[in-house]
Amino acid sequence: MKKRSSSKASRTDWRRGRSTKNGDMKTGEEQPGLDVRCIGKVIVRKGLEPVPPKASVSLRVDADVLEWFKAQGPGYQTRMNAVLRAFKDASL
Repeated sequence: MKKRSSSKASRTDWRRGRSTKNGDMKTGEEQPGLDVRCIGKVIVRKGLEPVPPKASVSLRVDADVLEWFKAQGPGYQTRMNAVLRAFKDASL
């Protein structure tokens, strides 16, 4: 007896998708257009050095400093890491 696939059949209209030009794509709240912050995440890391794993730490910072980073929007921990890295690199 042949084993059936557990995945459901795709309901995507691939022919329509292939024939659509990027300019014809509509964006909305569900699919916002690509903004500058997302571009770094889109870049394929093929051929680049692997990103070293990050360590999870508990860090105490002043409340006003944390609120300022959070007020800049999503990715505040990444920005905090970038500031710490810049300080480390400048100290060498």
